[in-house]
Amino acid sequence: MIRITNLRKRFGRFTAVDDVSLVVAPGEAVALWGANGAGKTTAIRCVLGLLSFQGTVTVDGRDVRREGKAARRSMGYVPQELALYDDFRLHETLQFFARLKRVPRARAPVVLREVGLEEHRRKRVRELSGGMKQRLALAVALLADPPALVLDELTSNLDAAAQAGFMSLLRTLRQGGKTILFTSHHLPEVEVLADRVVVMKAGRIEFECGPDDLGARVGARCLLKVFLAEGVMDTALGLLLDRGFSATRNGRGLHVEVPVDDKAAPLRALGAAEITVNNFEVAALGPAEAEAGGIDGV
Repeated sequence: MIRITNLRKRFGRFTAVDDVSLVVAPGEAVALWGANGAGKTTAIRCVLGLLSFQGTVTVDGRDVRREGKAARRSMGYVPQELALYDDFRLHETLQFFARLKRVPRARAPVVLREVGLEEHRRKRVRELSGGMKQRLALAVALLADPPALVLDELTSNLDAAAQAGFMSLLRTLRQGGKTILFTSHHLPEVEVLADRVVVMKAGRIEFECGPDDLGARVGARCLLKVFLAEGVMDTALGLLLDRGFSATRNGRGLHVEVPVDDKAAPLRALGAAEITVNNFEVAALGPAEAEAGGIDGV
């Protein structure tokens, strides 16, 4: 569906994307993973034909440079920074974009229903939550019913509940046969959505792997928040530090930084010492190697 061959993009003397080749098969979901400046967003913009580049990009068999409009008709794009008109109502927004995309206005209520916004059709864009705006942007991308979706940092501005809802919607679209190419620095969404992960660094592809292997391959870590009784806090902290864990005291409990593939190690150590854990939470951290904590601007 999407074929990238020897893609190279320079900004003056700086090479943002360097000899990248990648094939996304029909119905496949591929994640581009990397730190700020890795080249993920630049690669996406080249696929969309928004930047000039060296190499070849084809979408559904159409060359992006020679047949740009035809190639873009096969893609729906959801950017990280949404370009919506605050004063428009939802149904007006979709009718406006339907005219731009030259698709029947009857598609508007169909895609509103598809993304779960039908009951909000008369709300103005400014009245929507962040998650609802993301769904509206996806509805715009789906207006022409493209076979492929391209998404840039798809849930970076959403809270946990909105992220979960948006990911569920994308999983449904993927199961329905959509091809998906997306950039991400959130391990959970990669694990949920991607069939394959392409890890980029300094504009080049470092390696590819399955989503379940990504955490270990890039050294991803998470923060384990362990809640204990006040009387055992110092004992527990000393034990974990003696065992080599990176642990600190924080309020009613301890914060312990651990690899994503061994989250339970501190709990096992505390259990072996007969220290009771009242509760715990896990928070994601960016991968240690990639330091992926934001959006690459190139």
